[in-house]
Amino acid sequence: MSDREFGGSDDLTLPKATIQKIITEILGDKSGLTFGKDARDLLIDCSVEFITLISSEANEIAEKEAKKTIAAEHIDKALRELGFPEYVPEVLAVAGEHKEQLRTREKKTSKMEQSGLSEEELLKQQQELFRSATDKYNSGPG
Repeated sequence: MSDREFGGSDDLTLPKATIQKIITEILGDKSGLTFGKDARDLLIDCSVEFITLISSEANEIAEKEAKKTIAAEHIDKALRELGFPEYVPEVLAVAGEHKEQLRTREKKTSKMEQSGLSEEELLKQQQELFRSATDKYNSGPG
């Protein structure tokens, strides 16, 4: 299966710098091994093909279940159906870690919360600004 079969584009790729970073982390600095440019490009092409394959299968599973969003369970089923059950525990572990990070991530505070003022005080300030702008507009140029 290729991305062309799914109406994809030949432009599908992964960032070379990111892939190189992953390769470097895996090989380690002390291994003395290097990863050739051709090998890296082949790894990128294979990765894109794998992602396309899993995504397509997960999409079909979600459609059969009348779901509009592909969820982790669809990826789980896709990996199993395509013959990659050994990847499922690691994928689910990473998905769980990601969910936990999202849950515990600091929520951005709004400008209202940052002001330290109550809603009433902010409303009063807003009304005063509107009044001031209206007065300035009505007084004309000058």
